Amino acid sequence: MTHDAYEMWKPPTNSPNNMNNFRLHVNKKFKLSLGNYHELWKWSVEEYDKFWEEFWFFSKLKYSKIYSMVVDKSKNISEIPQWFCNSLLNYAENLLQGKDDDIALYIAAEQRKISQITFGELKRKVAKIASALKACGVTSGDRVVGYIPNCALAVEALLATASIGAIWSSTSPEFGVTGVLDRFQQIQPKVIFSVDSVVYNGRTHDHIAKLTNVVNGLPELEKVIILPYTKEEKEIDISHIPNSVFIKDFLSSATSNCSLEFTPVSFDHPLYIMYSSGTTGPPKCMVHSVGGTLIQHLKEHILHGNMNSKDIMLYYTTTGWMMFNWLISVLAVGGSIVLYDGSPFVPSTSVLWDLIDQIGVTILGTGARWIEALEEKSVYPVQTHQLTSLHTILSTGSPLKPTSFDYVYKSIKSDVLLGSITGGTDIISCFAGQNTTLPVYRGEIQSRNLGMAVQSFNDEGVAVFDTAGELVCTKPFPSMPTSFWNDKDSSKYQKSFFQKFPGVWSHGDYCEISSKTGGVLMLGRSDGTLNPSGVRFGSAEIYNIVSATNFSEISDSLCVGQQTKHGERVVLFLKMVDGYNLNDDLVKRIRSSIRQQLSARHVPGVILKINDIPYTASGKKVEVAVKRILNGEDIQQRGAFINPESLDLYYNIPELKQT
Repeated sequence: MTHDAYEMWKPPTNSPNNMNNFRLHVNKKFKLSLGNYHELWKWSVEEYDKFWEEFWFFSKLKYSKIYSMVVDKSKNISEIPQWFCNSLLNYAENLLQGKDDDIALYIAAEQRKISQITFGELKRKVAKIASALKACGVTSGDRVVGYIPNCALAVEALLATASIGAIWSSTSPEFGVTGVLDRFQQIQPKVIFSVDSVVYNGRTHDHIAKLTNVVNGLPELEKVIILPYTKEEKEIDISHIPNSVFIKDFLSSATSNCSLEFTPVSFDHPLYIMYSSGTTGPPKCMVHSVGGTLIQHLKEHILHGNMNSKDIMLYYTTTGWMMFNWLISVLAVGGSIVLYDGSPFVPSTSVLWDLIDQIGVTILGTGARWIEALEEKSVYPVQTHQLTSLHTILSTGSPLKPTSFDYVYKSIKSDVLLGSITGGTDIISCFAGQNTTLPVYRGEIQSRNLGMAVQSFNDEGVAVFDTAGELVCTKPFPSMPTSFWNDKDSSKYQKSFFQKFPGVWSHGDYCEISSKTGGVLMLGRSDGTLNPSGVRFGSAEIYNIVSATNFSEISDSLCVGQQTKHGERVVLFLKMVDGYNLNDDLVKRIRSSIRQQLSARHVPGVILKINDIPYTASGKKVEVAVKRILNGEDIQQRGAFINPESLDLYYNIPELKQT
């Protein structure tokens, strides 16, 4: 491994644990003697049909018709086999089983007090929206979308859509008109939910102008439903938006005393349409199934997260990121979720920590970049907050640096499970992640997840350990997309995941699996893999060194490869902390550190100062678009970027001109 496997947390002994209970159940049923998690994982990927069948019942998943077959094991992963054939169930029904008096949602936002919605109230609201959707002609398979902040209506509309067998898709208000239309025009929605304006960074941002342009680009829309979010209804003019109504008027079309009804659908019936990042081309529209999403999320929450109905999860996300959908599924275990809308730093850097103490949050989820930003801002919650309820912190979006592990345990909480998790929109779940039965090692994701036959392949397609390779999955799993929208011959689907290694899912991430701990070290996107002088490595290896405390002058970095007539060279861009400049001494120190900690071949050929680094709305650093710019391409597709203008900085850089 490229780092020391230093133990930072270990599981408490003798505490109730769903993972261990499941392992003992499997041992008893199949007369096995699986002694630990790693043995259970091996069984779960070898006997994946038995694993998923046992978990179906262990999870108490609610269904209206049992399956006739779990999966056809004669089909390989690239044949996209069907799961739990002929079963019938409903996603919303599984999420709305909580006791009526228990709290389902905590709603928090900039400039607002915390409010609550019980399961009983949520059921009534969902029933009313579902009835109104039916009244305007929405039926099973129709698309309903949200251009909406992380608020209660987003959850209510999503569950109402799922309850009648329609398909939900959403994006968040920070997306520009082009980014939204790039996505929604492909799926031709019938109904859109939105708001009049949003608050971020202490400022109110009008949303009506953007919404109007989006609606004008979606001629199939039959109803535009607007929630007065920051203003009174009388202050908002929607007369120029075709087919638009305020939420109150829309709900008046619901039948009186409407009861909550659930349309039973097949396991592979579409639930969500999710989108690839669209940083280098039109976003791909991935169709995720009702059953695949539900059973995979239940596995991750119940087994890997050891969750129960007493848990409260706050995931800092928007409705445009997959983690929103993942968060919602917490309701299926009877737990509560916190919906936070706004900046995590306004009015102060303690916003989310205050919520944890006020509400009693047990699980905090965020992006790796936010944890880095806290450290940069010298935020030390261990000194300012109790955090007694918090037992888990989850991080995703990009690799969590080893120094961020140090920061969490030193400056946030010493006895918390820090779960770095990895997966993606394409599987609406995780390949590897948190595990309450295993230690946390510095810089590592704890384990490959149950039922996920994850390996690290070298270029020859051979599984390797303790060395970098491509993250692949060799066996089918239920939350694979059932299809891509408008991809009738499945050619886009096959090209996206099965082109590199036939019959094996290639995820596009570069990783290293430890033979010692079983942990996973993420090294960046494989399409951004660096290959100078024939040595392949991931950009995260460079970031881990540049972000270390001895380079406090550096605010952020981006590492990409540029093709030259002599082969590929590594270019490292540095965004400096205000008041600092990139000078020869700093360049020399960086080169020396990389040479000492990695090798001479890892040392960047060029190190340059840059004023901004491109990120997607979900906090992912964008290397591939910059790499393509440096290699002579023009990137027009910018809808997915939080700061699209940053790309302009990478064109025509004199130091990188090819002679």
